[in-house]
Amino acid sequence: MSTFTEIREAVVSLSKPERAELAVLLLGSLNDTHYWVDDEEVDQRSAEMDSGVVVGVTKEEFRKLCGR
Repeated sequence: MSTFTEIREAVVSLSKPERAELAVLLLGSLNDTHYWVDDEEVDQRSAEMDSGVVVGVTKEEFRKLCGR
């Protein structure tokens, strides 16, 4: 069995589409965790942005807020 470090190194060498497929597989295996966003939620959040109720942030601001 490979160690986590070996698996992580193998994963980062995959192509972007392969990593995306793996991410979907891994997130799908977390049965009790909600990661799905349906069209209704997307429409609601888009309307909030359009109305000004919610203000977006840039990618850089998001990363800073996440501590990266």
